[in-house]
Amino acid sequence: MLALFVLMLIWGLMAASAQLQCVDAARAGARAAARSEPRDDAVAAARSAAPRGARVDLWREGDLVRVRVRTHAVGPGPLAVSLRGEAAALAEDAAGSGGSAARETVP
Repeated sequence: MLALFVLMLIWGLMAASAQLQCVDAARAGARAAARSEPRDDAVAAARSAAPRGARVDLWREGDLVRVRVRTHAVGPGPLAVSLRGEAAALAEDAAGSGGSAARETVP
């Protein structure tokens, strides 16, 4: 019983770590895209911080650049959960003053 608890605890920590990586990767990609770096470079910035095998989506909505990073935490049955991090940044070409503002949402 104790071994099962320890395994569940380790799985939970690994899933939490992957979630944080998704959020950090989305932020890195949004910052790069907001600085008007080429799309491939912004996606590469997000992928370098994302968990292995994560999917990175980058798009623009008006003055905002959005990045979503998605992956799966492996586990048996209901423990195989989807993880996602999303970030948005104001594009510098739209900011006028050259500054950027970032916000994140993590469902």
